[in-house]
Amino acid sequence: MWKAIITWDIKPGHEQNYFAYVVREYLPGINQLGLEVTDAWITVYGNQPQVLLGAVVPSLEQARQILHSNTWEQLNHDLSSYVEDMQVKFAPHKGGFQF
Repeated sequence: MWKAIITWDIKPGHEQNYFAYVVREYLPGINQLGLEVTDAWITVYGNQPQVLLGAVVPSLEQARQILHSNTWEQLNHDLSSYVEDMQVKFAPHKGGFQF
């Protein structure tokens, strides 16, 4: 198992549209690609990304296929209207919180 660790900051003034997009489009879209969301975290204090989303995928090969798909590109392009400083990394899944 591999874990996608996706972080970003919500652009000021875009919170309402951000939440609508994430719930209606982004999360269902990445799920259809094969990423199973396992956790979501919000930073309330400190100098870290505002949002951390964790999702697992069975294999590194499947992770690569997702990263190179047009759907992945479109979902993240659309998300970029509402967020900034987005970063994506994959790591071997260790269970629990990973950063």
